[in-house]
Amino acid sequence: MQTFTAYVEWDPETKLYVGFVPGLVGAHTQASTLDELQKNLKEVIELCLEEYKGKLKKIPRFVSLQQVQVGV
Repeated sequence: MQTFTAYVEWDPETKLYVGFVPGLVGAHTQASTLDELQKNLKEVIELCLEEYKGKLKKIPRFVSLQQVQVGV
C-alpha cells in the first residue's frame, strides 16, 4: 500500500473539484463532490502506476506545497 498526496481545487467556472497528484504524469481528474473526486483519483493513480510497474522507486516523491505572495 502506498499513499499519494493530491492537490485539490474548486473550479467556479465548471463547478467541479479538480484534483491532481504532483509529479505523477497523467494523475488528474475532476468530480462534482469530494467523495467522487477521491474515488476518481484512486482510479487514475492506479492506472498511472501501471506505467511504473517494476520501477516504483522512480515515482516522484511529494515534498511540500508552498504559497508564494506576489504584488498584483
